[in-house]
Amino acid sequence: MRYSFLSVLKNGLTGQSGWKPAWRDAAPRPAYDVIIVGGGGHGLATAFYLASEHGLRNIAVLEKGHIGSGNAGRNTTIIRSNYLLPGNEPFYEWSMKLWEGLEQALNYNAMVSQRGILNLYHSDAQRDAYARRGNAMRLAGADSELLDREGVRAMYPFLDFDNARFPIQGGLAQRRGGTARHDAVVWGYARAADQLGVDIVQNCEVTGFLTEGDAIVGVETSRGAIRAKKVGLAVAGSSSRVAKQAGLRLPMESHVLQAFVSEGLKPLVDGVITFGAGHFYISQSDKGGLVFGGDIDGYNSYAQRGNLPVVEDVAESGMALMPRIGRLRLLRMWGGIMDMSMDGSPIIDRTPRAGLYLNSGWCYGGFKATPASGWCFAHLLATDTPHATGTAFRLDRFRTGHLIDEKGVGAQPNLH
Repeated sequence: MRYSFLSVLKNGLTGQSGWKPAWRDAAPRPAYDVIIVGGGGHGLATAFYLASEHGLRNIAVLEKGHIGSGNAGRNTTIIRSNYLLPGNEPFYEWSMKLWEGLEQALNYNAMVSQRGILNLYHSDAQRDAYARRGNAMRLAGADSELLDREGVRAMYPFLDFDNARFPIQGGLAQRRGGTARHDAVVWGYARAADQLGVDIVQNCEVTGFLTEGDAIVGVETSRGAIRAKKVGLAVAGSSSRVAKQAGLRLPMESHVLQAFVSEGLKPLVDGVITFGAGHFYISQSDKGGLVFGGDIDGYNSYAQRGNLPVVEDVAESGMALMPRIGRLRLLRMWGGIMDMSMDGSPIIDRTPRAGLYLNSGWCYGGFKATPASGWCFAHLLATDTPHATGTAFRLDRFRTGHLIDEKGVGAQPNLH
């Protein structure tokens, strides 16, 4: 069934009785051409583009829980392409372009809202750094606009411009940035992939790998062994644990990233704002709640929950930027597991084990990268060559010294 105004009207007139499940809850078959481990946005996007762009049909996506139960539903929904380095910016700009056509490609309302994103700066040095980043964005074909203090005030007059410690001097705006509904993105990719014949197998945990010599030829799962010509890992914060089952030690750590939602308000924040004097970002959902987050927890963890010191740190940054939010009540909070790479940039590459491919190390950038990540990983799996926008995301760059250190803080994952 294709979603359209007419299908909505027809089902509205017939008691909503004509809708079918968005995707099949498939049972695993004995063998596939490609198995994608991980039923989040990246895994489902990979399967969809393998089918739609490369014509493959014998594909399975394996998810240990239900679709979207991992990091895909545990983020703050921001999409943007305001990066600096040549290894990152063309990739994220390609992702931005895919976001702009995603709903038409999937025939699904992913609630993509290009409401704009504004990165605030608070010093002359930070202004110069943002000017450099904005120029790099333009060279890669992205939009950017460097605003002065009055330009920011015209957008958000309620910010604390004269904070004694962090006066706002201006900001770097990307008008095409914004948000998308994380659950809807997962559901849209799952539905579109299923319609192209992809098997989406839920409640199927990978417990090991089938090998012939040094090559990976399939996976052991909680629902039995499944053979495959190629296996792709797209399991975010669990990358190290799953790769360890194949005898690989990855250059990354897992940390918890917390996010928060306040009680509902009338429209206040119509875009996305990031605080330049601390790690804090905020937007407003369609339900009216303020959605915000900050830094990761400083210790390694696989728990999908956070702790109070980070709550305090995020609240302090929010109060420094927008003192009026101090009267709000916090409705809920959650934690996602970040796969923090040593240079803060992702990995899309073949592994040393033949037949095993890796998509990981997304740090804070996983959700916004979803379409391009799936596109590039599908290209790699189908052709055994990296896509043009993902050539820098090599696994061996940590050995060869070709790092993509966007923040310039060295090889300490928790600082990225």
